[in-house]
Amino acid sequence: MSIETSTLGTLVLIAVMTGVTLLTRYGGVFLMSFVRISPRIESFINAMASSVLIAIIVPMAYEGDLGARVALLATAGVILVTRKPLPAIAAGLAAAAACRYLIPGA
Repeated sequence: MSIETSTLGTLVLIAVMTGVTLLTRYGGVFLMSFVRISPRIESFINAMASSVLIAIIVPMAYEGDLGARVALLATAGVILVTRKPLPAIAAGLAAAAACRYLIPGA
């Protein structure tokens, strides 16, 4: 399938992606309204969030450039020390920026 990327084509793509996103978000909430949240279901939902995060991080660590790997290590180090995500994200961004600035082509 191919959609021309003119101004109208871009707007159509954005509208379609918005609709799909809203459908999956509201559809998930609607379907979960019929499910009783037991401790087992709750642990599944918590594990699912972690697995999505891992699915994003592993390819970056495996195929990413040096800046991505440095950012990953900095983020992991700060999160292990502080147990706070916002400083860890800031450290990862700063590490990637510094690496890419100091080592051209990294």
